[in-house]
Amino acid sequence: MKTTCKEDVRSHCAVNYGVEIFGDRWSLLIIRDIVFAGKKTYGEFLKSEEGIATNVLASRLAFLEEQGILSRAPSPDDRRKDFYTLTGKGLDLIPIVLDIVLWSAKHDSKSYVRRSKAFVARLRRSPMQVSEEVKALVRDGGCIFPESKE
Repeated sequence: MKTTCKEDVRSHCAVNYGVEIFGDRWSLLIIRDIVFAGKKTYGEFLKSEEGIATNVLASRLAFLEEQGILSRAPSPDDRRKDFYTLTGKGLDLIPIVLDIVLWSAKHDSKSYVRRSKAFVARLRRSPMQVSEEVKALVRDGGCIFPESKE
């Protein structure tokens, strides 16, 4: 189980804090799904190709909300569903996710960003500019590849 308060962290090292908050596989994949595919609901996250278990998804969503990375609000169309969006703190993770994309593209020949070599090339050329554009896009409810939403 992840720690939920700053007093419970193993150390006050900046790397450790980040690892404890967003360093597990599922948390970053949830953030990826919001940024790249525009997923917003529990059901949409559940459909991701990595096959997250329902209990793990529920736990990670609750943890990310507790940590101020995600906010949850009822769907305007269906009050039985909740929409998860990135908070300011969550939006600040976008440059990290984009750096992971660049690192993976460099070191894993099978790594890909769906349908967009051009996006990776642009990210390599102007990482700060692309990062700010993506943050603004996601802040306004958009995503990088809206057609990839399942």
